[in-house]
Amino acid sequence: MMGTQPPLTDQLTFKRILSITKPGIIFGNTVTLCGGFFLASTQSIAWLTLLITIVGMALVIACGCIINNIIDQDIDRLMERTRNRILVQKQVSQGWAALCGIVAGIAGMAVLYYLVNPLTASMALVGLVIYVAFYTLWLKRRSIHGTAMGGIAGAMPPVVGYCAVANHLDWGALAVFLILFFWQMPHFFAIAIYRLSDYSAACIPVLPAIKGTRYTKVSMLLYLILFFVVSLLPTILGYTGYIYAAIAALLSLRWLYITIRGMRAEDERAWARRVFLFSIIVITVLSLAMAIKI
Repeated sequence: MMGTQPPLTDQLTFKRILSITKPGIIFGNTVTLCGGFFLASTQSIAWLTLLITIVGMALVIACGCIINNIIDQDIDRLMERTRNRILVQKQVSQGWAALCGIVAGIAGMAVLYYLVNPLTASMALVGLVIYVAFYTLWLKRRSIHGTAMGGIAGAMPPVVGYCAVANHLDWGALAVFLILFFWQMPHFFAIAIYRLSDYSAACIPVLPAIKGTRYTKVSMLLYLILFFVVSLLPTILGYTGYIYAAIAALLSLRWLYITIRGMRAEDERAWARRVFLFSIIVITVLSLAMAIKI
């Protein structure tokens, strides 16, 4: 009951609330949002609109992450990397966390709807619903296809950034969506291999736990080939120039090479961690390179 909760001033400290919003996820999604924004900016970049879009989307993502933290407390306490999360340790109550999530979500949607455009807010809402309802509540604990559903949700921020400028959906929006989706699959598979013991302890059906690591590595290679193809779409469609294409090709091939080397890796966790870290470099550089039009 609300009357039994510790005082507000004790619960809602900045550090505690910030931790349940998963700042790393917010930052990563902000980077990809910028990629979509840059791609749609055929003339000069509207920096104020970009800042407003970032703030609005960050609040929406924070909402999704807080709800995810609330729902996943039972499995979070079983995994080494999550067992010390604030909600698991009861340092913040579910009631106050839910309140923060609702406020963040409403505020973020309002910012995007009124200060950017309704389409941008709609795309953010689609991503939130997919992440919470279809990924967290439905597939994450039931199927290996949860990764793909999470990939769809994770591919929405660049679409949000794109719509903030273009205010319509077209081939450019599809391009950034496909780039992020096919990037996320090998990225997530690398995490799943690196943290396999955690996922197994929590009975989460990630691909390496169900099909084995070799099957997962082959799947990574297939997705990386598709990523290589779709990463060139911005240039093929005329949104960027050859400099972007060269950057995308080099990064994709390097990532593919690192992954191929892992097919016979003796230390799979160390290899998976390298793949994961390089994937972050890939998407960060690629998102920034979308601003290059020559």
